[in-house]
Amino acid sequence: MWTNAPKPAVGSFEQCATCEKQFTVTKYTMAANPGPGFLCHPCAKASGTDPFKKPAAPRKRKAPAEKRTVVNIEERSFPTLVTICIDVIARHIDDVEAFGDIGALNMEAISKALSKNRSLTSDNAPLFYGAEHTKLALYDATNLSPDAFTTLGHLNPNLTSLRLDFCGPLNDTVMASWTNSLPNLVSLELLGPFLVREAAWITFLKSHPNMEAFLITQSPRFSLDCLNALMESSKTTLRRLGLREVGKLCDAFLEPIAEISALAYLDLAEPSESLTDDAVVALLGTVGGTLTHLDLSGHSALTDDTLAHGIDPHVRVLASLALTHLPELTDAGVAAFFSTFENPGLVRLDLTRNPELGTEALEAVVKHSGATLQELSVNGWKDAGAAAFGGLAKSRDLRKLDVGWCRGVDDFVVKELLEGCRSLTELKVWGCNRVEGKWGLIRRGLKIHGVESYSVL
Repeated sequence: MWTNAPKPAVGSFEQCATCEKQFTVTKYTMAANPGPGFLCHPCAKASGTDPFKKPAAPRKRKAPAEKRTVVNIEERSFPTLVTICIDVIARHIDDVEAFGDIGALNMEAISKALSKNRSLTSDNAPLFYGAEHTKLALYDATNLSPDAFTTLGHLNPNLTSLRLDFCGPLNDTVMASWTNSLPNLVSLELLGPFLVREAAWITFLKSHPNMEAFLITQSPRFSLDCLNALMESSKTTLRRLGLREVGKLCDAFLEPIAEISALAYLDLAEPSESLTDDAVVALLGTVGGTLTHLDLSGHSALTDDTLAHGIDPHVRVLASLALTHLPELTDAGVAAFFSTFENPGLVRLDLTRNPELGTEALEAVVKHSGATLQELSVNGWKDAGAAAFGGLAKSRDLRKLDVGWCRGVDDFVVKELLEGCRSLTELKVWGCNRVEGKWGLIRRGLKIHGVESYSVL
């Protein structure tokens, strides 16, 4: 194509190199081939080139189709009248006063319904308040202001038990007001009191002697001095202690805890720094005899020694045990522990994400606690064999089971579990890519989560 001469300006007149007729130059005008000169639009089309044709858009790569679809299997039933009423109240919570007195019977259910979409605010929270109340649980207090927390204390002066989840706005001023406004409080459970400082904790704990339950989660400023203040005022009455995700937790915390005379519930999970075997063994030597619940999840430095020398010889009435994310546990060590553990069968056992555990440990668990277990999680036991899972089918009381990411689980294992565990209400099979749901119908009330169904492309 001849391109030596510059293209004339748009709107100017030019003589066609083929038909020699005069035409107006546009942006679509093309040079003659061979040159010299330019072509009018009819001559350009006659030459086999369409000057108005748009350049082809680059071909986009087709996104690969999803090869799997994760489905949940659930037998649905009609909601009850109570459930419908609670949903209506939750949707119209800001106008709830128009309903009149709705009573205290379903207050907790309404609180949970509001928490699903974070509808609880400083304006409608007083619905749950009353001088006659002794217990209060708010499951999502994110939208409550510090003043609202202060008001909570003034309008519920007779509370003995208080639970607040997602209470991030809670601060020192609120805790200071509670020292006087909640004189009868003996049970406190807080999730996310990030802003409360050490001095405020100490003042509050000293003003509330004889605490029976103190459970906090995600409190980075709770220190050893705070724990000492709690022990000074409540070590003879404290029955439930939870210091979950407490950033300053270390071995030094265990010495004051060992002074508690009748501790039944202990949760020290998910610390920033793991406790050591020796410190935990020493603690269990003093408080283990009365424990019914123990959670040491996330302590990455704990080994089989904690089981063999701490839990096994000292714990005798345990019903619930959680030891998740402990990479140092071994299959042989856990199997040996359950083989000699003289404690009655456990009701709840959580051994999630312990990659070294497998068939030997699972068989020992089934032999020790299979007849009593109601909740069990062996999520992440990649090497556990199908035969060991088959042994769980004899657990008649098992209600919740998590076998996610276990390579030995397939449709045959699931079918055997469904037929044997007649009390099962929830089964999780996330990551079990050999499970495809080919076991027939499921009974009413059973939920199965994480089944992977494959589509043929």
